[in-house]
Amino acid sequence: MSIRKWFYLFWTTLLIGAGGAVIAGLSLQLANGRIEFKSVTDFIIYLLILFGYGVLVSVYSQLGFFAYLILNYMGIGVFPRKVWKYIQLVLAVLSLLELMFLRTFMGGERNVASDLTLAVSIFLSAVIVSYFKVRNTNISAWIPTFFFMTAVSIVEVIGVLRIGVDSATVFIVVPLIACNAFQILMLHRIIKPSATEMEYNTNPVPK
Repeated sequence: MSIRKWFYLFWTTLLIGAGGAVIAGLSLQLANGRIEFKSVTDFIIYLLILFGYGVLVSVYSQLGFFAYLILNYMGIGVFPRKVWKYIQLVLAVLSLLELMFLRTFMGGERNVASDLTLAVSIFLSAVIVSYFKVRNTNISAWIPTFFFMTAVSIVEVIGVLRIGVDSATVFIVVPLIACNAFQILMLHRIIKPSATEMEYNTNPVPK
């Protein structure tokens, strides 16, 4: 991955996160209407706050994405590829079960309905993203994509889940899932060598 490609992924993910936060914030505002805007300026400031919050979430998402790439690289180096895929699948299922049931039954931290709704949303988004990833690449990408969109996403939202406020969860989950989905779907395009790079690698010394 070149610096130019990384920078493209970086700023486009920033925009995805900002857009996701704006959509989530406006949707919550329309549903609840808790904030009263006294003027157009107040509304514009609110949009700017949502935009900035989305940018921060996108940076957080990118840190998790690169952490996953390192983890995946280490996993492939330690385990056979087939075994590593099964490990990822098991961890993905366990993370979903933990989110849906274990914390509620063992610790009573949150409402069952909220956890189930969040877990089902993450599961469905993971299945959809995995489908498109496989469609654009091959079947071997299904489990790694599903693992990233479930286990890694759940680890990233653990902090906000401890707050126990559903609106705060929506504020971070929507842009976070959008950023994670965008990055994993763009990965194969980013690391794919361009025609110029392939020509250079074939003929590195100009004649």
